[in-house]
Amino acid sequence: MILIVDSGSTKADWIAVDSNGNKLLPKIRTKGLNPATLPEKKLRKRIKNSQELKDNRAAVTNVFFYGAGCGTEKPNQLLGEVLKDIFFNAEIQVKEDTLAAVYSTINKKDEAAVVCILGTGSNCSYFDGKEEHQKVKSLGYSIMDDASGNYYGRQLIRDYYFNHMPENIRIAFETKYNVEDDYIKYNLYKQPNPNAYLASFAEFIFLHKDSDYIIDLIKKGIRLFATNMIMQFKEELKTVPVHFAGSIAFFAQDEIKEVANEMGFTVGNFERRPIEGLVAYHTNNL
Repeated sequence: MILIVDSGSTKADWIAVDSNGNKLLPKIRTKGLNPATLPEKKLRKRIKNSQELKDNRAAVTNVFFYGAGCGTEKPNQLLGEVLKDIFFNAEIQVKEDTLAAVYSTINKKDEAAVVCILGTGSNCSYFDGKEEHQKVKSLGYSIMDDASGNYYGRQLIRDYYFNHMPENIRIAFETKYNVEDDYIKYNLYKQPNPNAYLASFAEFIFLHKDSDYIIDLIKKGIRLFATNMIMQFKEELKTVPVHFAGSIAFFAQDEIKEVANEMGFTVGNFERRPIEGLVAYHTNNL
């Protein structure tokens, strides 16, 4: 049994297949497994909370794990050790979520492209057809992650408290969410995964895209992301498309295309959930 995993900070999708790509179990979803923000004990607990994973762990021969927070050595090693301990018969590979985005969006194995993730967090890399290249190392949600779910959540809360929201949007926002200051501060500063908490507000922008305020907010974030991340690859952009993975990107396709037209890069494919593309990639390359 081969396990292929696509994990963000909010959730992780697990698919079990055989060597021919046939699905052996229904898709399993656990809470996100970000080793850069979660301690070992919590990583173990989130995996073991799945009865299906517990029941089948001895049968697993390979785990291909792609996740947020796996781009640096120590978090990558921590998660690898946790997975090896749980799936004790398996060969474990842990890689950054940017590669999942690459494999799920490119049209063929050796296609070169700039590939972006806009989900709970955000990132961007260049894939030359064989290897991935990054010019900017991500420092996480509190400093970077422009145009991500947590970026938009943060902007919405700021605009609400600074009274920058139109009145109708303000009323809708406080009706949908608990906006008491103590509650927000508790979740931001005393609870784990504040990035995922911030990203939980991002749904709001896609429920109110009839508002000029919301459209401007979406495009402001995308312009920041494009300026700081995509345009690092100015030379590559002359000849390759820019693909996007993640829910934020999927629902902001129109705004991304507008910004791309403004800034002069070519938009390629959009993939909301990379997991299906990963299954095809790995079963074709075992």
